[in-house]
Order: sequence, then structure tokens, then C-alpha cells
Amino acid sequence: MSASGTQRRPRDARFFLTCVGIGLVAGVLSGLFGVGGGTVIVPFLVLFLHFDQRLAAGTSLAAIVPTATVGVISYAVTGSVAWIPALLLAAGAVVGAQIGTWLLPRLSLTVLRWAFVGFLAAVIVSLFLVIPSRDAELILTWWSGLALVVVGVGTGILSGLIGVGGGIIVVPVLMVLFGTSDLVAKGTSLLMMIPAAISGTVGNIRRGNVDLVAAAVVGVAACTTTALGAWIATLIDPFVGNVLFALYLAFIAVQMGLRAWRGRRRPA
Repeated sequence: MSASGTQRRPRDARFFLTCVGIGLVAGVLSGLFGVGGGTVIVPFLVLFLHFDQRLAAGTSLAAIVPTATVGVISYAVTGSVAWIPALLLAAGAVVGAQIGTWLLPRLSLTVLRWAFVGFLAAVIVSLFLVIPSRDAELILTWWSGLALVVVGVGTGILSGLIGVGGGIIVVPVLMVLFGTSDLVAKGTSLLMMIPAAISGTVGNIRRGNVDLVAAAVVGVAACTTTALGAWIATLIDPFVGNVLFALYLAFIAVQMGLRAWRGRRRPA
């Protein structure tokens, strides 16, 4: 079904209630883990409202803008946002996304997905080995600043190649490699997403890959629970937070593995 065809779906009660439900779940996860929520929004739009993959991804990206904004505010209230590092990550991600989209037709998606599953497996293990202190700060030096840009570029490339959000990469990297507090990692991750999400949404609107009504309903609903997720994150022990995040990453790894498995069975 084309994007325009999907957008002509009747806006009945089921449509709006489904969008609200998707938004409520995505908002909690966004605030709790510092992710955009796209790993929930995209498959749910495809499953329950029969969006095609491209329209679902574009709609999800648009809904992430207000969701991430509320999340940043929630974390900023407790001083858990590293503003300059987030901008460095965002700058790298914008460049990386362009590289990723350029590489997309030149690389095997199946191989990339399996490689990403391997990366997530390593991250999941590290989350049980490295428990960040709530007092840890992200110290910015010339070298760490350069490293943040590199991480941003890598995140953007993966985003452009396989459509993953930045949070599932940036949050564990900030905690494990930079020794950042889990709360600061999540708040910084959410801030990093906003410029890239706005840029991507503008492009998707021009291409007709956004259902603006669905994006608005999902986004507004998500905003009502994002602060709740961020508040829960401050209450739970860092180790418990790591365990929950590891389970979330495992869910994503399974999703990616299934896509890779299906991809290998299709002709190149």
C-alpha cells in the first residue's frame, strides 16, 4: 500500500485509540531508557494499523520530536543532561546519517543486521559488568569531544543503514566507554535525537512518508508518559536499570535477528 493510500485510512475510534496506546507505551520507554521509542512505534503501526514500513518509520520519527523534547526537560530538571556533548553527538549523527544512506544500496543489509546483533550482545554483557555511579560526570576534553563526534557519526551511519534509533547505541556507549551516569547518558541521548529527528521529519514530509495525524496523536500521548518513565529511572537502582535496559536491547536484538534471518532467505 502506498503512503498516500495509507493516509486515506478512515480516522475512526480504533485508529485514534491505537495511536494513543502506542504513544503511551513509547513514552514510558523513552523516558525510562533514553531512547526515541521508534522500536515500539514502528512495529506497532505496521501490526495494528497496517502502515507500510516506510510510512511507519517516517511517522515514528515525527512523533519522536515532542517525545524526546519532554524527556530532555524531565532529565534537565535533575541536571542529568550534558548539553555540549549532546550537540557534538548530534553533529556527528547528522553527518553519519548521510553516509549511511549513501552506503545503504552498496552493502548487504543481512550482514549488517547480524553484525548489529553481535554488537548488541556485547553491549548486553557489558551492562552487567559496568555499573555506572549516579555521581559520575561526562568530562569534556579535546579527546573526549572528538570521540563523541566519532560515536555520533557511527550512530548516524547505523541509523541510515538499518533504521535503528540513536538511544540504543549512545546510552550504553556513554555508560560503558565514557563512564557516564546512567541518568546523564539517557538525558544526553534524548537531546541528541532532536536535531536529527527534526531534519529527518522535514525530508519525510516532503516525500510523503509521514502520517501527520498519527504522528501528532502518538507524539502527544507519548508526552504524557515520558516524564513518568524518566521519574521511574531516577527511583530504580543503577544495576536494576542496566538489567531492564539489557532486556530491552535483547528484545531489539531478537527483532533484528529475525529480520536478518528472513533476509538471508531472499534472493540478493
